[in-house]
Amino acid sequence: MTFLSSDTDPRVDDLRQRLSSPDAGVRRVALLDFTDVEDEALLPALVAVLRRDPQATLRAEAARVLAGWNDGDVVDALADALRDEAEVREAAAQSLAELKDPVAGARLVSRADDADAFVSAAALRALKELRVPAAAVPATMALAHADVAVRREAVGVLGWLKHSPSLPALAGLATEDADAEVRRVAAGALGLASPGEAASVLSALCAALRDSAWQVREEAATTLGKLGQGEACEALRQAMADEYWQVQLRAARSLGRLRDVQALPVLIEALTARAGNLRKEAAIALGEIGDAKALPALEAADADPDPEVRKAARLARQRLS
Repeated sequence: MTFLSSDTDPRVDDLRQRLSSPDAGVRRVALLDFTDVEDEALLPALVAVLRRDPQATLRAEAARVLAGWNDGDVVDALADALRDEAEVREAAAQSLAELKDPVAGARLVSRADDADAFVSAAALRALKELRVPAAAVPATMALAHADVAVRREAVGVLGWLKHSPSLPALAGLATEDADAEVRRVAAGALGLASPGEAASVLSALCAALRDSAWQVREEAATTLGKLGQGEACEALRQAMADEYWQVQLRAARSLGRLRDVQALPVLIEALTARAGNLRKEAAIALGEIGDAKALPALEAADADPDPEVRKAARLARQRLS
């Protein structure tokens, strides 16, 4: 966030004075009023509140109102606030996650391998979507961190960076990490594999389709469709028998993307599933596969009680004609 400074605006001087008032109530109202002015000339005063205000609630509020500002001093102050009391550090972490400028985000790379797990996880979270190349080194090291949150955020950084050297480690996490959420995000991150690398992660993703957590199985089914590997079709067909319709839906979507003709029986069966979303996805997949043998089942879907399913079946028939 950037705004031109307007020192001629009387509200700026008024807010600056109120932010340094000895009265905590006055400082609190001034922080709230900043959202109506949002002038960069006030950033030093806000940073001063974040760094030195005696009340944690006001430091936390300062951290919140500084969200979106890519100013270097602001980023440094928010990063330092990650060591503050719980309320403040949580607010600072959220504000850092809203950074949009990779140049500003680069100031956080040195915090990504901090000894404090909260600081490390917050820095990695902020760096994730900024795609700062230098973050690959601490993120790779963090894949083996004892803290779940750190590992999870590290996976996200490497996925957004499309960091191919980390594929073996990510494949290991997708199948072996003790935390289901880490396994899930790792399975998703394996989608960064290029066509030439996809075969190397195929076995890990197929194993993830048998994970004890359905969310991991769902993510693995999605990633297999993105990679475009026909060798995954058999595992995806088996996933159509999963006890969770969410997993079946993603498997159906991937089978459609892979245009797996052998999946016609399981997809046709899915047209009568209880979940409307799954029936719709099965119809779409049958249209993508494009085999006329699916026409009778798609015609029968005209009687489906869900209008979205009927529409998907109609469009699928048009693709087959």
